Amino acid sequence: MSLEFRIEARDGVARAGRLLTPHGEVETPVFMPVGTLATVKGVPQHMLEELGVNILLSNTYHLFLRPGTPQVRKLGGLHRFMSWPRAILTDSGGFQVFSLSDLRKVTEEGVSFRSHLDGSSLFLSPESAMQAQIDLGADIIMAFDECTEHPATRERARQSMEMTARWAKRSKEHFEAHKSEVSWESGVGSQESAREDTQALFGIVQGNMYDDLRKESAERTVETGFPGYAIGGLSVGETRAKTAEMVATTLPHLPDDRPRYLMGVGTPEEIVQYAAMGVDMMDCVLPTRAARHGLLYTSEGKINIKQARYADDQGPLDPACSCRVCARYSRAYLRHLFASSEVLAAVLNSVHNLAFYLDTMRAVRHSILLGDLAGFLSGVRSRSLNSPESTPRGRRPS
Repeated sequence: MSLEFRIEARDGVARAGRLLTPHGEVETPVFMPVGTLATVKGVPQHMLEELGVNILLSNTYHLFLRPGTPQVRKLGGLHRFMSWPRAILTDSGGFQVFSLSDLRKVTEEGVSFRSHLDGSSLFLSPESAMQAQIDLGADIIMAFDECTEHPATRERARQSMEMTARWAKRSKEHFEAHKSEVSWESGVGSQESAREDTQALFGIVQGNMYDDLRKESAERTVETGFPGYAIGGLSVGETRAKTAEMVATTLPHLPDDRPRYLMGVGTPEEIVQYAAMGVDMMDCVLPTRAARHGLLYTSEGKINIKQARYADDQGPLDPACSCRVCARYSRAYLRHLFASSEVLAAVLNSVHNLAFYLDTMRAVRHSILLGDLAGFLSGVRSRSLNSPESTPRGRRPS
């Protein structure tokens, strides 16, 4: 099997489990850092390993444009190309194509669009998106879907949801027919004889902000049959309360014994909330994007390191954090780097924010295993109320 999912403990609807992939085990619930261009911005792979990242996300659309997914395949697959020995998930490119609203045309066959790099005409379909991900060789790949704008009329949302359901079937058909064309060993870079169990294809639920369409999309996607399921089309401009409502609407219609992946969220408080609701996997660019703007997450709340109040602060960024940044550098120094536009500021800030996200998710998992998630949630809500600074909300790319 290319993917095995085991649930080890439950606390209410929340679950602690393990994903077994060809490139190692992943404890869930898990937060996946986003490495859009086969790199998590500013953070080298050895540091990601030190932080305990066991799975990261890379973006098919961007790699499709540059260097080209056939080139990545020629160079030994994505794991070898980026020298990453652990698990990788690739998205299908559907969200990025959606974001090119002025440069794309959607038909039943697929999406014609112009490259944001050089304006060249390109085309992605369920079949070509699957082939691109087969070429990349990620452990988990995603069906090609259409993400609708917000707000969208019910008719627009229904048409898109129905086409996504048809695209899911086409994605699965192409994947099943071509998945054994190339495969990679579980270590970095070694190609082995072809076999059929090196990748797992997840389906994606759409339906915009309509409860009944979300339910129908989930049921149709499950009927097509996948080893895991994603909730897509959220964090596209709706309120956080609406996001949570759509997640709550969708989850009961997904198989209990399969991993559930919520795409493109969120703040530390949100990822805790969604894990408590029964989500197993999440990703977001926010830790690194916020870091590059000087917004840092700590156990005491959010800190805007650019503020003058930190110029004389010799204390660690977060006294409760054991990451290399907090163990070595003061708030005053981090503020100096940011004010001086030093590249190191983005690096150190990103390392800390990723550490905070990963530690947060590990704490959630530990609380589920102990059966004390309610106590942990209470502490998270308290810290959130005491942290008035604003947080930018964003999705891929990072």
